[in-house]
Amino acid sequence: MSDKKENLVSCVVNGKSVTVSKNTSIIKAFKAAGEDIAHYCYHPGLSVAGCCRLCMVEIEGNPRTQIACNTMVAEGMKITNQSEKIKEDVQWGLDFHLLNHPLDCPICDQAGECGLQEQYMKFGQYEPEMNQNKVKKNKVVSLGEKIVLDTERCILCSRCVRFTDEVSKTHELGIFNRGDRSEVGTFNGKELNNDYALNTVDICPVGALTSKDFRFKQRVWYLKRAEAICTGCSTGCSIYLDYNDEGFFRVMPKPNENNNSYWMCDEGRDLYQHLNPKKRLVQVCPSQSINASSSEEAVQGLKTTLENITDKTKVGVLVTGQYSVEDYQAFFSSIKEKTSIEKVYHWFDQKNSENDFDDLLIRGDKNPNTKGLLSVTKDLSLNLVDSLELKNTASHLDVLIVLGPEYNKFFSTLDEKIAMFKKAGQVFYFSSVKLEALDALSNVTQIPLPSLVERGGTYINYKGLEQKVAILPKVISGILNFSEIAKVLRGEKVQLEPVFLKTQKVKDNQFNFQKK
Repeated sequence: MSDKKENLVSCVVNGKSVTVSKNTSIIKAFKAAGEDIAHYCYHPGLSVAGCCRLCMVEIEGNPRTQIACNTMVAEGMKITNQSEKIKEDVQWGLDFHLLNHPLDCPICDQAGECGLQEQYMKFGQYEPEMNQNKVKKNKVVSLGEKIVLDTERCILCSRCVRFTDEVSKTHELGIFNRGDRSEVGTFNGKELNNDYALNTVDICPVGALTSKDFRFKQRVWYLKRAEAICTGCSTGCSIYLDYNDEGFFRVMPKPNENNNSYWMCDEGRDLYQHLNPKKRLVQVCPSQSINASSSEEAVQGLKTTLENITDKTKVGVLVTGQYSVEDYQAFFSSIKEKTSIEKVYHWFDQKNSENDFDDLLIRGDKNPNTKGLLSVTKDLSLNLVDSLELKNTASHLDVLIVLGPEYNKFFSTLDEKIAMFKKAGQVFYFSSVKLEALDALSNVTQIPLPSLVERGGTYINYKGLEQKVAILPKVISGILNFSEIAKVLRGEKVQLEPVFLKTQKVKDNQFNFQKK
């Protein structure tokens, strides 16, 4: 206990007492005290640059003002940013940052979540005294496949440059030229296409860097925000999902120091596309022998088929590690009630790359809940076996029930599995996403599932971290979640929830990236 106290220091921030760890910067002490402080270049996930000069503070006994991002708290220190001197310093700093910044907020994609707007409203609102003409710079500069740069908006905080130097370590970006001609750009022959490039858009405080995929699709004040996890690999990064009644529009990382820090990979940002109807399996596609026009009727067809099979070895179950703990519990329990199955085939296509890791976030296991699947099958005394065994057993099965992948691109053996499906008697394929190759198979009934955010549940990542996903309203009508499927298999009635999306088409991105 005494050691812990020795590692703490107390100070006073704007009249509030606060205790923080030794070697804590003043800006972090301000945030710990819940006090606003102006800043642009500071980011908790990057090194200190100290270049925006906005986080100015006065320290009692020190005749000179200091920057809070690069000054450490000392015991008994009394700090303020409420004096008239500091307010004037910050206003002058803002005035300089806005000197060459275009007044294009009405068309800027960052409007509504712009650090420059927020800082001006909190700390600025001054009468500008600059009379020089603005310096014109390059606009609509494509930095690669994913990002557009507007150099006039850039205030040279260097967050993006430090990100590529310190986090992705790909070094594509630099600050070129001098004085008021300085600009962020890429080095010759390099484009900003690394696996984490879109994090630079997240940390850009002024809308200089924008995502080609998201820009001009929605105003951020029309979006709601939900918390979830990325299901692109076994890291399970914490994320925000931005959506409204027109659909899902983007994925951004949610800070989580126990898992993904402040970042996520670009591949995981495609998750939102798999939640919208365009890529979803939106209705039942029955096989020739199943008469069903709804999910409930299709599951009733499965129930009848299972009840007509007396030999449990004639029933096979094939699953991926893409579903939540609660999904597996509901699904396996209901299937066991019907068939007393003892083994489950595990569809896992990353055996050779399972332990791959890029030293940042991306892992070889492309399933978010392999550990959860292993745990549930163990608890239910189910033997989880390699799906390769299906090569020998598929032709002996009267029924094969499949929980298919939600990210088809990560499953390299899709064609191989489809060849196995052809050998089985009847196949009931559950998934939230469309797999068009199955349409040609007359023995396959495709049954749509809710997406991960419509199902919710618990996911266990590669290191055993359990994370909960909240349930959002369904975007497709008439689909059953796993607890509802279990009810239908038990012969119970289900009450379906209404959908929340509007029916109109989502606006296309009309922006022309070839504009000169």
